[in-house]
Amino acid sequence: MTTNRKRGNLVPLLVDVAVPVGGYYLLKDAVGLSTLAALGWSSAVPALRIVWSAVRERTLNALAALILFVNVVGVLLSTVTGDPRLMLAKDSGVSSAIGIGVLVSVMLGRPMMSEVMKPWLVQGDAERDAAWRRLRAHSVPFRRAERTFSLVWGVALLGECVVRVVGAYTLPVDTMVWLGTVILAVSMALAFFVSGAIAARPMARMVIAETEAARTTASPVAGTPANAG
Repeated sequence: MTTNRKRGNLVPLLVDVAVPVGGYYLLKDAVGLSTLAALGWSSAVPALRIVWSAVRERTLNALAALILFVNVVGVLLSTVTGDPRLMLAKDSGVSSAIGIGVLVSVMLGRPMMSEVMKPWLVQGDAERDAAWRRLRAHSVPFRRAERTFSLVWGVALLGECVVRVVGAYTLPVDTMVWLGTVILAVSMALAFFVSGAIAARPMARMVIAETEAARTTASPVAGTPANAG
């Protein structure tokens, strides 16, 4: 069941990353479409997937709505201006918007990425969930690690946006179609590594320690009859 769920989670990633890249080169080199047309049609597949998921599940989360909005606006602007580089730059719009949102959430004391990280640390365990809530309410080091985790991701997303925009307007379009994906992958890998080392792992240790401490406190004193009293 877990394996099937993981495979299911990979499908949207393949659609959103592999299909646009492969579709661009196929439409441009094999079909003979212009650079602008190839970029436009190849970016339509992820947008259609989001619409289909929203119709099927009868819900559209904020991130999916943002991705759809950026895709539609980018295609419209590129069509009007005739600039394929603008269509490449639009892909950075999602990263920058999320990055800014994450950094603002840190400044407001409500780090956005905590909700992304929490399921990995709690793992559906009620005791760990309770430990998480206690630590968030009373532990200064835990809250500091929460902010650090989101801060790393916010900076990484904004940095990825800047690099891709610069590349979109300085490198050949054919190069940036695949290089943009590489930049995104490298940025995500660095964010995972750094945030894990300085924030997620320390938080995991705190959650485990708090869970064990709560179990010890709740256990009957050794040698005392359970029905004593």
